[in-house]
Amino acid sequence: MKVEVLKDIKNAEDEYKSTIDAANEARRTLIANAELEADNIVQDATKQAEEYKKQCIANARSQATATYDEIIKGGKEQAAALESKGRQNLDRAIELLVTRFKEQLNVSA
Repeated sequence: MKVEVLKDIKNAEDEYKSTIDAANEARRTLIANAELEADNIVQDATKQAEEYKKQCIANARSQATATYDEIIKGGKEQAAALESKGRQNLDRAIELLVTRFKEQLNVSA
């Protein structure tokens, strides 16, 4: 009877050891899967962040180009207005110059 009790205890111990080994193996598997999933999440987040950064840079470039184009357009409009105004005054300036020149000739003579 003692032998049977000892065998039962031995079998129970073996069963507990195998249960503990299986639980440890399951734990290792779960940890490995969790680490893999975490790595995948980090990679996805990194990829999304990179895409967001590229989009922000593209938007900033687009806005900068639009602002640059507006500045250039305004500058060209101002230059055209000044040129037009200058051309309008050109005839008067020539007349004034000729009149002053004639006055100088008359004074000298």
